[in-house]
Amino acid sequence: MSTTIVAPATPTGESAIAVVRLSGPECGRFAKEVFGKLPEPRKSVFAHYRDVDGNTIDECTFVFFKGPASYTGEDSLEISTHGNPFIVKAVLDDLCRRGAVLADHGEFTRRAFLNNKMDLSQAEAVSLAIGARSNKALKAAQKQLSGELGRRINEMSARLLDALALAEAYIDFPEEELPEEDIGLFENSLYQTLGQIQSLVETAKITPLVHGGIDIVIAGAPNAGKSSLLNALLGDERAIVSDIAGTTRDFIRERTAFGDYAVNLTDTAGLRRGADALESEGIRRAMEKISGADICLMVVDAAAPSAEALEGAYKLSPNNSIIVLNKCDAAGQTSDIEEKFQGFCLCKVSCLKREGIDELKSAVIELIKKFHITASADDILVSARHASALSKAAEFINQALENSKMRAPAEITASDLRSALESLGEIVGKVDNEEVLDRIFSKFCIGK
Repeated sequence: MSTTIVAPATPTGESAIAVVRLSGPECGRFAKEVFGKLPEPRKSVFAHYRDVDGNTIDECTFVFFKGPASYTGEDSLEISTHGNPFIVKAVLDDLCRRGAVLADHGEFTRRAFLNNKMDLSQAEAVSLAIGARSNKALKAAQKQLSGELGRRINEMSARLLDALALAEAYIDFPEEELPEEDIGLFENSLYQTLGQIQSLVETAKITPLVHGGIDIVIAGAPNAGKSSLLNALLGDERAIVSDIAGTTRDFIRERTAFGDYAVNLTDTAGLRRGADALESEGIRRAMEKISGADICLMVVDAAAPSAEALEGAYKLSPNNSIIVLNKCDAAGQTSDIEEKFQGFCLCKVSCLKREGIDELKSAVIELIKKFHITASADDILVSARHASALSKAAEFINQALENSKMRAPAEITASDLRSALESLGEIVGKVDNEEVLDRIFSKFCIGK
């Protein structure tokens, strides 16, 4: 990594401050050329930024980090300018004229990983922490960023290494058999590791819900108040509200958070019979959204419940749906409706007056906790990549156990354990795979 990379570390647009960061062997030279001095490491200094032609671009502050005591493990430089995109571009252009190279996606974190400042699971967590959309997602990302997943992988790897050492000790002495007590310790250690692996793999089902959000579809008959409910849940006038049936003909999707959980709200076309061709297509799409949703909010007009809404509600499960009785401020007795939906969670709201909305959100949160993101989600969460590597490791460990029970030659058991260790190593980056690294860091933003 002989090049010095540069990138904006803050989003494009006007702001009070913008940060440009560099990493590589030329950071010290750039600081001297641009600011006329190389200050004490990790000390913020005020100076004027002067380009290669001697022109002043901006007043700014800069901090020099001497490697390896930096994010990337290399010499680094962070320059804080006024948050004007033209200033940032001028600084970037000037630094490139001096020999810096524009950084690729995730290249700073990639260098941090390659310089052993973090393992691969921690590097992946950097992107998760930046993109977290809820407290639950942020906590999960921070736990992974702290190295908790890496510590668990290292703990399992250490146990497998002990088992491997025991197996290899008998490779050169095939005429000798392992004592029964050693076999028992060997197999118990592998079973313990399998249990830990299974617990981690199970969390992969929860990970998309925590980081991507719970998909919640708002459904119901025309004029039941679906779009009004979307606006009430968002606290904003996002969807058009009209008394004309069929106003919403396609779905509207918005992201928000309910408590600690990220949710994706989708407002769909009204469900009814006898719609025209265009509206019928919207209804077809609505039914697809309902069938694929994690949770459905079936909105029923408490003042005039329609047959279509009632029929649609009966096709839902109490485990993944809530009946929302809207317009309760204008309705009379609703006991008949409530009786039809026994077993379902039922919330009474008035979208017009924004009444009952907080209670509805609380009901959604309870449904998420009960059926979607269980208590295990408070533990470390693994990605699909991690789960795949863990599952491969489990297969090799199971083979090693089977060979042990059959008293197969120690070489075969040792080979299985080495393969299991390699699979675990993929998670923290101990196995060099350039294609995997390219895929991981391509998802990062520029400047991180």
